[in-house]
Amino acid sequence: MSETFEMVAKTLYGLEEILAGELLSLGANDIQIGRRMVSFTGDKEVLYKANFCCRTALRILKPIYHFKAKDADTVYKEVKKVKWENYISLDKTFAIDSVIYSEDFNHSKFVAYRTKDAIVDYFMEKEQKRPSVRVNNPDLYINIHISHNDCTLSIDSSGESLHKRGYRVDQTEAPLNEVLAAGMILKTGWKGESNFVDPMCGSGTLLIEAAMIALNIAPGVHRKEFAFEKWIDFDQELFDRIYNDESQEREFTFKCYGADISPAAIEIAEKNIRSAGLMKYIDLKVQPFQQCAEAPNPGIMVTNPPYGERISSRDLLGLYNMIGERIKHVFTGYKVWILSYKDECFDKIGLKPSEKMKLMNGSLECEYRCYDIFEGKNKDYKKALNEEGEARPSGFERPDVAGKHSFERRPDRPSDRSSDRPSRPNFKTDRLDRPDRRFAAAHAEDDSERAPFVPGKRYFGDDRADGRPARKDFVAKRPVKKRFKDDEVFGDKKKFGDKKFGDRKFGDKKFGNQSFKKPFKRRDDDDLED
Repeated sequence: MSETFEMVAKTLYGLEEILAGELLSLGANDIQIGRRMVSFTGDKEVLYKANFCCRTALRILKPIYHFKAKDADTVYKEVKKVKWENYISLDKTFAIDSVIYSEDFNHSKFVAYRTKDAIVDYFMEKEQKRPSVRVNNPDLYINIHISHNDCTLSIDSSGESLHKRGYRVDQTEAPLNEVLAAGMILKTGWKGESNFVDPMCGSGTLLIEAAMIALNIAPGVHRKEFAFEKWIDFDQELFDRIYNDESQEREFTFKCYGADISPAAIEIAEKNIRSAGLMKYIDLKVQPFQQCAEAPNPGIMVTNPPYGERISSRDLLGLYNMIGERIKHVFTGYKVWILSYKDECFDKIGLKPSEKMKLMNGSLECEYRCYDIFEGKNKDYKKALNEEGEARPSGFERPDVAGKHSFERRPDRPSDRSSDRPSRPNFKTDRLDRPDRRFAAAHAEDDSERAPFVPGKRYFGDDRADGRPARKDFVAKRPVKKRFKDDEVFGDKKKFGDKKFGDRKFGDKKFGNQSFKKPFKRRDDDDLED
């Protein structure tokens, strides 16, 4: 039986659950989801497959030593305890990468420097020779991760980031990361059951990743090498078997359609598609989005319009207004997925999204939104959904990875902490202290039997609409603020018409000598406070 060991897959924020599902399908065990990472266990075959087959992984690390340290000298002593001859020989080169989240370590490069010293001194004391350090394309990539005082020493099995698939020969001004593109498509649940459309395709990354997903071609098939191919224990026969296995590939009977306003972008996209060997499955044309008059059916649209950050636009808001108009009139029956950065851009689309999620595009915290495009009114569409008993007709279900497999989350490191914290109560919507809500909660046995609330109706005895007796007379009224007439005076000083209360003025938002930015607001004594 093959030896199993711990591994860590790094990814982009928002793609952790998709990556966990990919690892599960490859045979990984003990899967735990963290922040921008997924930890798991497996053997050498799982390690090779994770690098070769995972579309949403950036790199796969193999931890070899865990320890605690408060300073760089302790790191040096602990790193020297590792039996480095099991991982590197004297004729090989290595490089150190460090990631630090700790107040005790102020400089990540100094930690990397002391880690290098420990490895070099280990071999000098034992062999009187030392391996060389090489920054670019070394034989062994070593990673040290420090969170507070917890240190993890790992070897990197990927080398170059896995988003570098190997098919891209040219790119436009702001190309989409391949891992993000694959994650966006997998988030929709699409796997080739319909046509795929990107009307602003740029260098064609979304189209290529979509075609590879539809055909189930492994994303690592175009890479020249992986770091684990230089390891001492590399199994060439095992990796060749994984590389040449085409049993999981499938037919794609539809097509991917791409367009862009720039002829130069279409030319670059064609080069990349040809490099990936996918010209048969992708159609390209130079066309502005506003001239799009028809869409192939059935289909799904996924696109990444300009944000106005790296690619400028003369009329950015006008662009998004046009996008909303086109998808509403041309892409009927589609699910349209759009990744963008600014809320005001989404507002200009003028449609209500059915789904929203956060994704990181480089350093930008973007939002990924889905729009169900249908004919007629929203009310009629929802009624049709209920009659058919389907959650999403004519679309595709998102994979419920976490719900189905119940992956565990890891809160043990600051960099790995889950953002799924329990939300604080919303006292504006969660309270039951208003008369109408108290009444409904007191007399309804469950939500299905709750009688309709009629403002102004008097409820007593058996006059309830559902025949149940009320506890006491109650006139159902919505709470209103008390109003005073201009001539209504209380005592000699209190006058509410001109908003005065003794020397304290409310009209100009003052309370004694203190000014308030917001007007004074009454609060009931039994209100809960956040």
